[in-house]
Amino acid sequence: MPAHAKPYPFVDKLIEMFGDWLKHRQEITEMCQFDAAEFGRIAHDLGVTSSDLDELVRKGPHKIDELPHLLKALGIDEAAISRAQPLVMRDLERVCALCKHKSECDHDIADGTLKEHYEAYCGNAVTLDALEQEAHADATPAPAHS
Repeated sequence: MPAHAKPYPFVDKLIEMFGDWLKHRQEITEMCQFDAAEFGRIAHDLGVTSSDLDELVRKGPHKIDELPHLLKALGIDEAAISRAQPLVMRDLERVCALCKHKSECDHDIADGTLKEHYEAYCGNAVTLDALEQEAHADATPAPAHS
């Protein structure tokens, strides 16, 4: 067996998860060392409230894992939105990260029914509908003039 092969993928995944957990705990500890004024300045620089920043850090590194799945299901190019409308993308990420419906979204991703159900619970539904309409309008050829 080659040296680069992973003979124990489950163990490797557990080690990776534990490493992520340790890093997340360290981030929370570092965050708690800021005084309120410094924390407020950081939140302001990031364009979020102090309470949102606190919640975002506590949620950890996988807080927006669902968003790329949703964008793909809707036919929205994530890279294009990030380039053309970075503030819109940042807002999509913020809303996704703070979402209280992760289990519903994860279930719909697993079932392949995300496109059909997201509007019932997604805080980004209105923005995504507009982006989806824009993406389809851009993809539709303009009528030929005679």
